[in-house]
Amino acid sequence: QTFNSERVAGDAACVVVMRAKTWHELNVAMQTLLKPNFLSVRSILVALLLTSLATVHAADHPSAAPGITSLTAKSVKFTVPKDHHVVLKRGPITAIIVDNHAVDVPELPKHRSGYNGVASLRHEKSATNLFVEGIAGLNFEHIHDGTMAVNAEKFEPRRAPMELRVVDPFTVELYQPATANWKLESCGRYQLQSDGTLEYTFECVPRAATFGQGYIGLFWASYIAAPEDAAIHFRGHEAAASGSGEWLRTVTPAHGVDSTHPPTGALPHVPFHADFPLTLANHRSRYAHTEPWYFGVSHDMAFVQMFRQRDRIWFAQSPDGGGRNNPAWDFQWFITDWKVGESYGFVMRATLVPFENRARIERVTRAHRSALNPATP
Repeated sequence: QTFNSERVAGDAACVVVMRAKTWHELNVAMQTLLKPNFLSVRSILVALLLTSLATVHAADHPSAAPGITSLTAKSVKFTVPKDHHVVLKRGPITAIIVDNHAVDVPELPKHRSGYNGVASLRHEKSATNLFVEGIAGLNFEHIHDGTMAVNAEKFEPRRAPMELRVVDPFTVELYQPATANWKLESCGRYQLQSDGTLEYTFECVPRAATFGQGYIGLFWASYIAAPEDAAIHFRGHEAAASGSGEWLRTVTPAHGVDSTHPPTGALPHVPFHADFPLTLANHRSRYAHTEPWYFGVSHDMAFVQMFRQRDRIWFAQSPDGGGRNNPAWDFQWFITDWKVGESYGFVMRATLVPFENRARIERVTRAHRSALNPATP
């Protein structure tokens, strides 16, 4: 009789394990199973199997986090600097990474609060910062679900507290605890490669069921300082067409008009409220991109943003997102089929190189694009 009651209790806990929707729920159920009066071979074997299946399911999610930032990899060692900026230098590139506090130092004068990411990106062959002074690039800008709930704080990543974490001389992270409105915890890692290319890995964990339409929408902005040409360049075609596409030069006529270019192929269902205020996110152009990278040219330097095909990044742009004559060269990412407590992420690279022609841009970025999208055996 005692054995049967223990077995029933253990099996009940196994059901809890199977139905767990968060790692916290899973951990509580496992702790129950490990209590002496529930300890049966059958219960433990079933629990281990179900835990393994849950782990495999999380890893198989197309947007599963790489697991390399201090958010998901607790073995990562870091220090928290006393300042609100960190200077990274490698190869021909100097990048200054900031949290969202104001900074006013000789190398970064009058940087405004409310902007995070790369406050300054300079190439040794250019005397100017690529980005608008006082603002930033690769700036984590918006969290949303396509509803009017975004009005509680349209720029929550820019407003919510952030912490700089220095991992090594070429790597710094921006950690943000779960935000007040959306309850999204995140960490973005900026790492300079040997040639000065910046690899950006973003990981996040939704801590509550705050997203109401089945997806999480996230947006990054790069505000470019007065380029001679506001256009971006990418391979693509009209959304209804097919094939490998051709090189396109796109300039949007106004902010929030024809502003975002999705990848080709099946797209996730990402509905938007009719009055949704973040107009760069929900006004698709007639184009779709066929390769996951694009570039723009400013003062004889090409700024190239490269992505993984699997992350299904949407390009975005504005002719004056950074103010008059200062376009925004942006991107956005959607997470579908998400669960509270699970981790999601993407990886991209950005490089700043002297511009001669498009053929050279293709050549000098090929190794990085291949690293992001290795050939399938």
